[in-house]
Amino acid sequence: MLRVICSIPKILIRIKQERAWLRGFAAREELDLVISDNRYGLIVPGVFCVFLTHQLLIRTPFGRPADLLLQRMNYRLIRRFSRCWVPDVAGAGALAGVLSNPVRMPPIATRYIGWLSRMGSGVGPVAEEHDLLVLLSGPEPQRTMLERLVLKQAADLPCRLVLVRGLPGGGPVLKGVPATVTVHDHLPAAALERVMAGARLVVARSGYSTVMDLARMGKRVALVPTPGQTEQEYLGRYLAEKGWAVCVPQRDLVLRDVLRAPVPGPGWPPADGGQRLREEVLSVLRQSRPSALG
Repeated sequence: MLRVICSIPKILIRIKQERAWLRGFAAREELDLVISDNRYGLIVPGVFCVFLTHQLLIRTPFGRPADLLLQRMNYRLIRRFSRCWVPDVAGAGALAGVLSNPVRMPPIATRYIGWLSRMGSGVGPVAEEHDLLVLLSGPEPQRTMLERLVLKQAADLPCRLVLVRGLPGGGPVLKGVPATVTVHDHLPAAALERVMAGARLVVARSGYSTVMDLARMGKRVALVPTPGQTEQEYLGRYLAEKGWAVCVPQRDLVLRDVLRAPVPGPGWPPADGGQRLREEVLSVLRQSRPSALG
């Protein structure tokens, strides 16, 4: 709980900086709509401002009382916006579970706009080209720890493995990589989509953006939450309980067992985020600036 309290001054400073930047930008440009992806300070008077988040309930390591306290603080900031958009669906098909579908909703108009994913550009049918795709992401040192664990086990795997390291700026050259492993520091969206389409099984972190990509692609997946990240640990357990994925703690990850295990098939629920988002954008533009639609 102390960590949450200590982070509040930093959050307030960032909000002030964001608000100052946006006011300066709005003074130079005529704005019809502002969409803020979890940036509490992106509000400007006289403009329709939307807050985008999947975390209407933020999980903490300190239990339900702390979660509800943080939710009240979160809602006090969200209520300053014109509307709240949630990149998920309501009800049993929700990818984020109680995070996006809490008992208590924000005190402003809230809309579920479906999943938002960079995947789904239409690569067409792709034959399975490799047995296992491992997607690394997240903070250090956990990213490197998982990378080392994967490479150590890869030498004994009788399969083709693709490793995407999650290092857009590049990283140190890996030594002793088995011949059956293909390594990429980073892949742009189109290339990643094709590699993902050609994988029989994906091992990845359970961050929500990654989960939306995997769901959009309908992939069989084993999720490895980043240790200590409460949201990822909750999402991994929740998706496993729904039967949409397997969840394995990092300390227990054995790739050979994951490949042999009956990982759930592509049973992700359907969601058309693109159409819902288009409809919602047009709706708010009609309210805020009818002239913007011509």
